[in-house]
Formats: sequence, C-alpha cells, structure tokens
Amino acid sequence: MLRSMYSGIGGMKNFQVKLDVIGNNIANVNTYGFKKGRTIFKDLVSQQIAGASAPTANRGGVNPKQVGLGTQLAAIDTVHTQGSLQTTGRTLDLAISGDGFFVLGNGVTGTTINGPVYTRAGNFYLDQNGDIVNADGLYLIGEPYNQPPGANTPTGNVGKINIPTTAKSFSIGSDGTVNYVDSTGNLVIAGKIYLAKFKNNEGLEKVGQNLFRQTANSGSIDVDGDGVELGELNAPGNGGTGTIVAGALEMSNVDLSEEFTEMIVAQRGFQANTRIITTSDQILEELVNLKR
Repeated sequence: MLRSMYSGIGGMKNFQVKLDVIGNNIANVNTYGFKKGRTIFKDLVSQQIAGASAPTANRGGVNPKQVGLGTQLAAIDTVHTQGSLQTTGRTLDLAISGDGFFVLGNGVTGTTINGPVYTRAGNFYLDQNGDIVNADGLYLIGEPYNQPPGANTPTGNVGKINIPTTAKSFSIGSDGTVNYVDSTGNLVIAGKIYLAKFKNNEGLEKVGQNLFRQTANSGSIDVDGDGVELGELNAPGNGGTGTIVAGALEMSNVDLSEEFTEMIVAQRGFQANTRIITTSDQILEELVNLKR
C-alpha cells in the first residue's frame, strides 16, 4: 500500500480533533471565565531512504533522503489569556484583573479546604445562611473576620465568608475585603477573599462547571502536603495575583473571528487529506488494472 494513504488517514483524524476543539470554543463563547483550547500538531516518524554522507576531498556531502509518514497530535493547550470584563453592576459578580483563581470548596475541616477547586467565573450568590457560594453551591473560600473595621485583626483562619441575612447592604473591595452594614448601622468586615496562583496555569485540568483542578504539572499550592491552607493562598494584588473588580464578570477569551478562520483551515485540511486518499486509491486501481 502507498504511504500517502496512511498519511491521509492520520491527517483526517487530527483535523477531526482540531474541529472538536474549535466547536467547544465556539460553544463556550459566552461562558464566563472560559479559557479557549488550541490544537498543536507535529510530524510523525520519517522513513529513512538514504543516509547523509560527509564531504570528502573529491566530492561534497550528501543530505539524507527521508519520507514523512504523516502527522500526530502534539498538544491541546488551554490558553489562559485575560478575557474582557463585562460590567453588570451586581455586587456579587466578581472578576479578576490579572493572574489568579477564585478558590472554591466543600467547606473547611480544621485549617484545610475540603476538595479545593479553582475558577475564573465570578458569578457568586448568597445561600439561605448568608454564605457566598457559586451556582453549584460550592463555598467561596477566604479568611472570615466578622469584626468591625477598627479591630481589623486578621484571624489567620481559612473558611467560608458569611454575610448575615440581617445585613442592610454589603460591598467587596479590590483587595478582596467584604464589608457589610449590620442591622444597627455599623460597618463590619465579613472577611477577605483569597486567590490561588499556580506556576503553570496551562497545566491545570478542566473538570467542567467552569472549574479547574491542579495536576502534577500545574504546580501545587499545597506546599507542605497537608491540604490547602490560608497561608498558601494570596490576597488579591499580592504574590503576583490580580485585583478583584466588583460588579463585573470576565468573559470568555474566545475570539470568534479567529475560531471561524481556524475552522476553515481545518475543513480545507480535512478535504485535502481525503483527496490524498482518493488519489492514492486511483493509483492503486491503475496498478490492479495493469493485468486484465
């Protein structure tokens, strides 16, 4: 069989994966905090027809002769560029301007977070108890204070942030500080939102629901290996993290013009590979018909 036929099959499979990634990007063009994917190819092995030879006193050198055997998938990247910020005016809509992720979890045991996951989607809500949660009920993790501004004594504890249901109003600052006015009209600090920062954002694993989870290549923020604690997180604006923008949400970083262009490239690449198979089949047919 011809090498070109198998090269065409490999090319078709890889362009199908590229179209899958593009389709997912377009489907999430309006998903808050979504980070687009990118498909990278690399060539497969090359068959050696003749090796290289060095130049001699009477003759120059000769380059190697090789035939490539197709392509393969090199990587599917997650591109963590900043998405545009959309102003909503809603107090619990939060965006991160810069690096970092909101930390979510199933509450806290002792000084560590239960099942920590990370997100850039900052559409948060208050549950029946006044705790700040995401759309799936995971708690937004930070440092709870519940102290008046005059005290301003950090507790050093990690936990969920609670705004009492009796509070008249509340606000969130760019440094993550959550304030509310209690029923008597006094200003109280409910707590402070903390952010997680990883050495390699592209190494994070998407787990659905706008959430990321750390992997072996993302770098672990759990330095001592006994669970994620407050000291291993960063206050907004510190440790290389960005600041919080209240009343705004980070849009998807998908660029539709780029995605449609890549779709055309993938479609034409797929068609070209099918043409290779068709042409190879015609050559094989001619060979079969040499003897009638």
